[in-house]
Amino acid sequence: YRFSGDGKVDSMNARYEDLSDIHIDVLREIGNIGAGNAATALSVMLGQPIDMTLPKVNLLEFNKVADAVGGPEAVTYGVLLNLSGDVDGMIMFLLNKDFAHLILNILMGGNYSSFDEMDELALSAIQEVGNILSAAYVKSIAELTGLFINVSVPEVNIDMAGALLSVPIIKFGTIGDKVLFIEENFQSSTQSVMSHMILFAEMQSLNLMLSKLGLA
Repeated sequence: YRFSGDGKVDSMNARYEDLSDIHIDVLREIGNIGAGNAATALSVMLGQPIDMTLPKVNLLEFNKVADAVGGPEAVTYGVLLNLSGDVDGMIMFLLNKDFAHLILNILMGGNYSSFDEMDELALSAIQEVGNILSAAYVKSIAELTGLFINVSVPEVNIDMAGALLSVPIIKFGTIGDKVLFIEENFQSSTQSVMSHMILFAEMQSLNLMLSKLGLA
């Protein structure tokens, strides 16, 4: 998905909070397509059907993201990936305990029920899940825009949501006070679980994405 251009977009220099309703609708559609790809990829990885209700995609203020995933002190799994190439940014997945343990129990045939039971093998499995989910989202962006996007090896941490979010907020907080926030409801044959994906992108990268879609 190589983009052969100079990468310069001069016709739109807005911040996140200045995006129009049309821009936000397009970002929502990208999120919807990425979520569908993610559900399909997860089904293949787990070897069983994984369905997804229509995800909720919104531009959310930084200071409300932690509250949306259970509060700043809620302990969760964070999977962080860096984006490079034509898009400079980060993707972070915040996986609650129920989601992560459902995945681990299916993949590894165990019965994980607490953070204390996580070992190196379990963390490696969660890392691979984050890798697959992020690839699904990046593929949807690349196919729609024609941009070339590299994805780093995912970093996995277990910490309070506020601490996990501090890393991308420090880097991207200066470009505005909002991020693309996607809430997903995955459903297996026995359980329904939630996960959240957050896209942090430099404004120039976001401008370029919208420009390639004819909106800048």
